[in-house]
Amino acid sequence: MKVICAGAATLFLSGCGLAAVEDKNFDGKALAQNVSEGKSMKIVVINSSPHADNESTSKYLAQKFIDGAKTAGHEIFTFDAANEKINPCRGCDACGMDGDCIFNDDISNKLMPAMLDADLLVLVTPLYYFGFSAQMKTIIDRFYSRTGKLHGKKSIILATAWNTADWTFTALKTHYETLVRYMEWQDVGQVYATGCGYRSAVESSEFGDMAYKIGAAL
Repeated sequence: MKVICAGAATLFLSGCGLAAVEDKNFDGKALAQNVSEGKSMKIVVINSSPHADNESTSKYLAQKFIDGAKTAGHEIFTFDAANEKINPCRGCDACGMDGDCIFNDDISNKLMPAMLDADLLVLVTPLYYFGFSAQMKTIIDRFYSRTGKLHGKKSIILATAWNTADWTFTALKTHYETLVRYMEWQDVGQVYATGCGYRSAVESSEFGDMAYKIGAAL
């Protein structure tokens, strides 16, 4: 584990289980300095795994984060992108980047209002072909309809993968950090759980505890 403190701190993790944690005294507090300023935040957690709640590795991390954030008194809205009615952006520009999408779906009616009102967005994804899941990419593309109003928020990414190579998350990390830069978000946490391709692997790892502590420290 490596914690880099530069403004908002970022948590980078690799490997699964006890070997992933070098700092046994990590309590998550450094990650959240000046994030909430002691106030309750509105947090939107976007799950994008197509697997059942009790099978998904990324949803496990999301739930641990939610459990932690609730102990800190934050308000949580969750959106299950794989099981809601969502449509991909068609690039028609009918929204003008600040208007209603042509699709009257669950992104427009449920997720977008919550995101516009949120202080913090949490992107939760399994690693599929070294990038976001199709469901998460659909959500990201639909940011277009309210691009300006979604700028300036805080963000976290929670991701899991089967792979264990040191380059496993390189592409996803680059994509996320480019999105953060473009959206002018304040990144407050990144958890990349390698070697966690099935539920028991992530449950026996330290990644759930890390996600919980990030949420609790907010």
